[in-house]
Amino acid sequence: MDIIRNNKKNLRISKLIINSYFMDNPNFDFLKSRFHVSKETFLILKSLATKRKLTAGEEMVKQGGKSSKIAFLTSGLMRAFSTLESGKQITKNIFTPISFVGAFSSLIKDEPSLLCYEALVDSEVFEVNFNEFIKISKTNIDISNLYNRILEYVFIMYERKQLETMALNGTERYLSLKKQIPNIDNLIPQYQIASYLNISPVQLSRIRKEL
Repeated sequence: MDIIRNNKKNLRISKLIINSYFMDNPNFDFLKSRFHVSKETFLILKSLATKRKLTAGEEMVKQGGKSSKIAFLTSGLMRAFSTLESGKQITKNIFTPISFVGAFSSLIKDEPSLLCYEALVDSEVFEVNFNEFIKISKTNIDISNLYNRILEYVFIMYERKQLETMALNGTERYLSLKKQIPNIDNLIPQYQIASYLNISPVQLSRIRKEL
């Protein structure tokens, strides 16, 4: 009887520890609300993930390079950009917590990345080996569904950015970015903001003066 009582007590303690781990966990809350991730699936992801700290200017994926990992940005700010032969940089996206960051096209097609993924400020990510993730997705329906939802999410975010670029003028795009990242002007250089907004630094300066 004592053994049974002890086992039940240990089971209750284990459940309390697990539940306390998920309480007020923004990473789990995000994945649960956005991708319907269960506690069990989250623990699988955690077992695959490695925490990495990036300093401002550090590249996670180089343009023309290959990476075997996708990342989950939990703090900081990152961007995806391309450097033309002229030296001009074109910023495709700016990533804020909490979001997925990675050269998805490069990973899926096993080709060099067309973009560079760089930390704009000191940032923290959890990296997951893409091939290991795919391997598990072939035998775990929850991980497979998560992968499909992530791809849908990435496509929707890309489409939203494209529509915003076409439908909004420079001032509207700047205000939209400020709404998303209120202190963006104090975080990164103006030329990087202008690049993301698809305008020149001179145009950005003029917009800021008029507001």
